[in-house]
Amino acid sequence: MSFIDPLVAARRAADLTQAELADRAGLSRMTVQKVESGTLDPRISTVLEMARALGFEPMFVPASLRKEVEAFLRSGGKYLAQPSGVSAPPSIVETLAG
Repeated sequence: MSFIDPLVAARRAADLTQAELADRAGLSRMTVQKVESGTLDPRISTVLEMARALGFEPMFVPASLRKEVEAFLRSGGKYLAQPSGVSAPPSIVETLAG
């Protein structure tokens, strides 16, 4: 899976054409088409503009923490085995004290 695939899926889910996304992102339709087709290796600024136009806020995560961050996000921001109904993870102080 390419890092562009979620952007393509989000564009389609929002029922936007490539031209509409390009307009929202301040890019040309040809740039969006080439990025989506893989014929252009985009600048990070291009990807960021496309992502933000689709309601994403990209975040850079150190490779060594990727699995932990993904698990945390999938859990809704809760630690594993945290009781249901708790809307925020315990503070680091609570974690260390326990």
